[in-house]
Order: sequence, then structure tokens, then C-alpha cells
Amino acid sequence: MRKLFVFISLILSLGVLAQESKTKPDVDMDKFITELMGKMTLEEKIGQLHQISGGDVVSGELSSEGNKVAQQIRKGGVGSMLNAKGVEKVKALQDVAMKESRLKIPLMFAMDVIHGYETAFPVPLAMASTWNLEQIEAMARTAAIEASADGVCWTFSPMVDITRDPRWGRIVEGAGEDPFLGGEIAKAMVKGYQGEPGYATNTQIMACVKHFALYGAPDAGRDYHTVDMSRLRMYNDYFNPYKAAVEAGAETVMSSFNEVDNIPATANKWLLDDVLRKQWGFEGLVVTDYASINDLVRHGIGDPVSTTIRALEAGTDIDMEAYAYHYMLPEAVKTGKVSIKLIDQACRRVLEAKYKLGLFENPYKYCDVTRPSKDFFTKEHRAKARQAAGESFVLLKNENNLLPLKKNSKIAVIGPHGNNRPMMLGPWFYPHDIYRAATVVEGLKEVSGGQAEILYARGCQPFESEEYARRVYFGKEFEKDNRSDEEILTEALDVAGKADIVVATLGESTEMSGESSSRSNLDLPKPQQELLKALVATGKPIVLVLFTGRPLTINWEKKNLSAILNVWFGGTEAAYAIGDVLFGDVNPSGKLTSSWPQNVGQLPLYYNYKNTGKPMDKWFQKFRSGYLDVSNEPLFPFGYGLSYTRFDYGDVKLSANKMNEKGRLTATVTVTNSGDRDGYEVVQLYIRDVAASIIRPLKELKGFQKVFIKAGQSVDIDFEITPELLKFYNYDLNYVCEPGDFEVMIGCNCEQLKSAKFTLVESM
Repeated sequence: MRKLFVFISLILSLGVLAQESKTKPDVDMDKFITELMGKMTLEEKIGQLHQISGGDVVSGELSSEGNKVAQQIRKGGVGSMLNAKGVEKVKALQDVAMKESRLKIPLMFAMDVIHGYETAFPVPLAMASTWNLEQIEAMARTAAIEASADGVCWTFSPMVDITRDPRWGRIVEGAGEDPFLGGEIAKAMVKGYQGEPGYATNTQIMACVKHFALYGAPDAGRDYHTVDMSRLRMYNDYFNPYKAAVEAGAETVMSSFNEVDNIPATANKWLLDDVLRKQWGFEGLVVTDYASINDLVRHGIGDPVSTTIRALEAGTDIDMEAYAYHYMLPEAVKTGKVSIKLIDQACRRVLEAKYKLGLFENPYKYCDVTRPSKDFFTKEHRAKARQAAGESFVLLKNENNLLPLKKNSKIAVIGPHGNNRPMMLGPWFYPHDIYRAATVVEGLKEVSGGQAEILYARGCQPFESEEYARRVYFGKEFEKDNRSDEEILTEALDVAGKADIVVATLGESTEMSGESSSRSNLDLPKPQQELLKALVATGKPIVLVLFTGRPLTINWEKKNLSAILNVWFGGTEAAYAIGDVLFGDVNPSGKLTSSWPQNVGQLPLYYNYKNTGKPMDKWFQKFRSGYLDVSNEPLFPFGYGLSYTRFDYGDVKLSANKMNEKGRLTATVTVTNSGDRDGYEVVQLYIRDVAASIIRPLKELKGFQKVFIKAGQSVDIDFEITPELLKFYNYDLNYVCEPGDFEVMIGCNCEQLKSAKFTLVESM
């Protein structure tokens, strides 16, 4: 039996040790809220737990006696609102609370500010592909500035769900498959939204880490579906980003739709109280996802009254749009089914959030109607979005250095994504004007300085059928070309014949990724596949500019096309960023944060898998863990991404070959830019615990650095390795590191690595 080095984390300790004495601001807040709650009726306390949508509210109708929203606010029956778009609407709603309600408690206004507000940055999965924490924090800061200018003081972001199955549509909203990277990104986004502690300015908004927990791991990649995993897997593979966000100071947490250990998260006391509050020390408020308390009945764990009570008892403070607390709790308290202490506890948490935001001091802090004209879609914000987009693009293939293109080329842009403004934006973005984005055609013309001759043809319909399009857009209008498929294709081939090179703009449409957008087939839509095959037959060189919100299965495209640039959904400035990269003004540096499968039969697929007793090598062997019809390898691995230059890695050198639990050592690698262009490289550190008390992954990301290296230059990259990086949750869920051998691996992606070994020893 090996002796363990057990390191109990500070956060866990704080859950059981006496808390430090409160600071004066905390004392002042407690006194203020206690006095206020002493004046509140039961209905007014429950009102603070009630969040409703303001999306359909018309400001001019609030003064009407029959307006139901205004009636609820006047009675103190609403504590917060979501989707009230526009600062003037927000101000009008706040007026009702401050001028017409008994206690004049200000409202909070929330919104899903996911990857920008008026200036769209790349979707979160794309932002993660920058591997640039400063860039990610700047995105969140910019989004906070614009959202707060429109009256928003609370965003339902960051979404930090780990997912290993790209069939799940909401992979687009997160950081991919790795818990370490996900945790680092979560911290950066919380800091960007909330800024420095204290909410001293009206540009700082509350963050909400979601969806707690495990929402990204549904069976078969089907949204809202069953989640079933061991607690060991929860702690080691999925919890870290949520915990990191809490440690970074996230004020709020959103519970998830799914079940956790056979109990829906919204009513899961172990999850929301034991883990979140007792183990991690979270002191903020918990809000449901949209109407999820109503889902509890459909889950089959009780009737409307009992499930509402279970949600409150579990630690759910705010009921978003289900009206369950509003209708069920008053009678439940009066009949003794639920304690008033639980109502008071939840109410206090909501009032504390409002106090911290400064809303009691100034209810109109976020209602400056002059700010939108100054803070929306500014030149500075657009420049940041353009830089982020160019940095997020991942070069998947560049045979014979087809890219970058010459600016004096004759280019045929072919594909339905090439002349479509909303297509640039991606899901979960609702600006006042969705047509601000440039098209790819416009972007290439602009970046080439008018030197390039840009031709355009639609090429094909984006979908296989109108029925599929209706499912994707779910009531929204979508563009349709009424010409026959043959006419559309003939035009495309004619345009291709006149050009030096074809830029095929294809992939998913905006709404094909996101909530309730699971897919069982991750190929390009059939009309797009047929277009590509026809274009290849022309013999023209082809660059596929691939739009997507998830990994796709593009085996044929990888084999038959010369160059593939994955541009995700890059935001309002994406078209210009595409031009920057295609023409070589920007050297691509994005790296994948999710493994791309060869086919859906490999899913779920992830790099940090554990070995079996019968591990498979790269090629097929009988009686090994593998497939008859495909290798275990991904099409593109985690951390992968090409550049217009070449980076070579030297051997890994360790400052020592032994370390004790109080020590540290340094791993160093020399990276050389052997090409003729300057560029950024993401240098990745992986560690393997060779033999442990439980089975551990073959490799885990434990660090990364994005470094700029000039052509011909060599740079030494150092990583400090401490016992903290070696910890994991053991069988008893203690957070430990164990003595033994460790392998350190450094490289450009999870497969191309140089390695060295050291031993962790006991202190004498």
C-alpha cells in the first residue's frame, strides 16, 4: 500500500473551518438587508425569487392598468428580468419598481451575453481555439461594456460545460473537451465580465457560470438527455471549470436541465449545497435554467408542489420563468410544507447580489440612455473582434503552401456562406442590427485593397431540404434561392472556370449549432458535398473556408482539397479576418480544443483517455480495444493547428529528475521557427501519472504558452511543475498527488510530443 501525499484544498477547508470575520462592507450589507427583509411580506420575499422575461414588453404599455408585467412589479412580485432588450425599456421597467412598488426594491436585468453584445466576437469554441487568455478576457470585458450600456447588469455566461461529443449542439458555447483549459478560460471570462471586485463602475456586470453540472455529457449527444457518470469522473474530468469560475469570484451559478446521479440538477441538494456551497465555498445565488422547475414533473420526481419545494430545499434561489415559486411557495409556507427560513435564505442571496451591484445606492446605475451611442460597435471594439477572429481560425490543411493567396489573384468565392451577413455571427447573438457584418466577398475585396478580382456564385442550397431548414431555423426566416439546383451549380462552375483559385465558403449554417441542435450526422450537407466534388473536377485549386460551431467529419474534404481553413462563426468582423488570413496579413495560430472524429461511430472522442488492459496501437490488432473499420485516431487531434511557418521542437530538459511534495522543477523546451514567416505558436504541456492508485489518463494538459517567434529565431520555453499539477481525486474523492514516476510531454498538439520523466518522492 503506497503512502499518499494528501493535500486538502483551501476551499474545502473553508467549508468546515470557522469563517474569517466579516469586513465592514459585509456588515453594512447584512444590516441593510436584514432591516429591509424585516419590512417585506412573504409574497414580496418570494417575488425576489421570481424572474420573468421582458422580451415581449413594450415600454409605452407599462402604464396601462391591465399590463400584467407592470402589475407583478408593482406588487413586488418580480425580482429580476431576462431578455429586456434596450436601455430605454430597462429604464421604464425600473421606473415601475422604483416609483410604483411599496418597498421600491430595484430589479436586476439579465441577458445571455455569450460572445459579444453589439460587436460579435467569435463563438466561444472559436475563442477557446485562440488559446489566448488575455484575448478571451478582453472579449468578455468588451461584451460587458456594451451590455451594461443597454441596461444589462447580469450575463448568463460563461458556459463552461465540458463535452466530448460534438453531436451535442451546445459544444459551440463552451471551450471544448479539456477540464484544465476550460478552467483557465472560465477564470478569464469571469474576470472580464465582473472586472475588479466592488462593481465600482457601471461597465461591470455579474457573471453566471453554467450549466451546473455535466450538461455537456448527455447520452448520444442529444440535448437535455440522460447524463450518467461516476463521481470520480465528475470530479476529475468535468467539475474543474465550474470550480475555477467559483474561485475566480463568479457571483452566480445556473443549474442545468439534466439529471446528476438520477436527480435533476435543479433539485439536487448534493450538487447545489454539498458540492457547490460546502466543498467549494460558493456564497452567491443559484438560478435555474429556463423554466426548468417545471421540467421536474416531466422528469418524474414529483408533482408541481413537491418538485418546487425540492428545488428550493436543494439551494435553488431564483426560478427563471417557470412561475413555480410564484404560484406554489406562498401556500406551501402557509401549510407548513416548507420553512420560511428557506425563503429568507434565498431572498437574502438575491438582495445581496443587488447590493453588491450598487443598485440600492443607484437603481439607475445601468440606465444611462446616452451610453449606447458611445459604447456600441465602436472602432476599438471592432478592432478587437477582428483580431480575435483571425487568431481563432484553425488551418487544418495547406498542401504545397497553397495559402496564403496573392492579393492580385482572380478569386471565385463559391458557396452560400460567401455572401450572407448573418452567417458570420453564429448562434446566441442578438444585436439590434444583425446585418452589420460584412460578407466574405466584401472582406476579400477590402483586405486586398481592390487588387483582387472577386467573383461570386451561390453554388448550392445550404440544406438538403426545406423541411430540414425549417427545423434548423425553427420559425425564423431563411434565405432560399428559387432557381433549380442545376442552374445554381452551372453558374458556380462557370464562375470557377474564370478564376485562378476557388474559395469554397461552406459548412454549418448559424442555427445548426446551439441549443436543441443535436446532429446524428456530422458531414457537410449533401448539396455542399456535391458542389465540392463538382468543383474538384474542374481542376482548379480549392481552399475550403469552413464555417462550423462543432467538429465535423470531413474525411473526403481532407483527402481531396488542397487547403482547409476552419473559421467557425467569427463574428461581425469575421469577413475581414478571413481576408487577413487568406492573404497572409495574419499568420494563423488557432489550435483545436476538441478532437475531430473520422466518423460519429468514434464518439464520444477525446485525447485524455485512460488505457485499457488491452490497448490498441495505431493500426488494427485482434483482441485489442479498437474498431474493425476505422482506427482509434481522430481526424484532427486536440491541440492541432497549422501555420504558414514551421515550428521545430527540441528535446525536453528537466531541471531535476526527482521532486518531493514541497518542491518544484522546471521543464524546458527549445522551439525554433524554421520557416520564413514570423508567427505565434501554442506550446502545450502534458503530464502522465505512470502508475497510480486508480487508473489515470495517458496524458493531461497541464499548461500552455502562446509565444511569438520570429522567422529563424529559437526560444526557450519554461514550464514550472509543482505538486499541484499532479493532483487528482482518488477513489475516496480526496484531492491528492502520489509518489511515483511522471512523464512530462511538450509539443504542438496532443500527439506530436517530446518527453522526459521524473519521480515524485516522499519527503524525508
